[in-house]
Amino acid sequence: MTKTLPDLHLIRGDGTADSLAAHRGKVLLIVNTASQCGLTPQYAGLEELQRRYGEQGFEVLGFPSNDFGAQEPGTDEEIAQFCSTNFQTSFPLFAKGPVTGEEKQPLYAALTEAVPSKQGDVEGMKERFRGYGMTPNDDPEVLWNFEKFLVGRQGEVIARFAPGTVPDDAAITSAIEDALVG
Repeated sequence: MTKTLPDLHLIRGDGTADSLAAHRGKVLLIVNTASQCGLTPQYAGLEELQRRYGEQGFEVLGFPSNDFGAQEPGTDEEIAQFCSTNFQTSFPLFAKGPVTGEEKQPLYAALTEAVPSKQGDVEGMKERFRGYGMTPNDDPEVLWNFEKFLVGRQGEVIARFAPGTVPDDAAITSAIEDALVG
């Protein structure tokens, strides 16, 4: 059974109020981001998805988090400047906050409850983390920066992709295209 996200209140990186209800009717790719991560170049792919599908009712929503390796130490303003300067991002960035553990944002609690496991190379990534002496999170927790959740036009959580699944991966683009016509 597909779970629908509740109408949660959100805060953008510039401090303005937003909500999930304001994005109903669009297909969303919700991503926890970080600007000092090995996966940070995925910002370019996320922006490409925004440009490719935006006019069809698609939107990337970026949620900076410092949960993994302290790879997002900046302020919301510094994060926005970094993304704009280095990746010319046009999609909204929200206030930095936790996506794992007891203090995680309500949005991430709802997302991980709706789709408790991710698709993609999860075990390979976990093995690399263990090789670095790190203990990776198990499902349903977010594994690392740049984990992606696809949400349909009515707020239904459709899919969840592992951090290493790049934005232009066929699994993601085909799921977006299906959601846009569905």
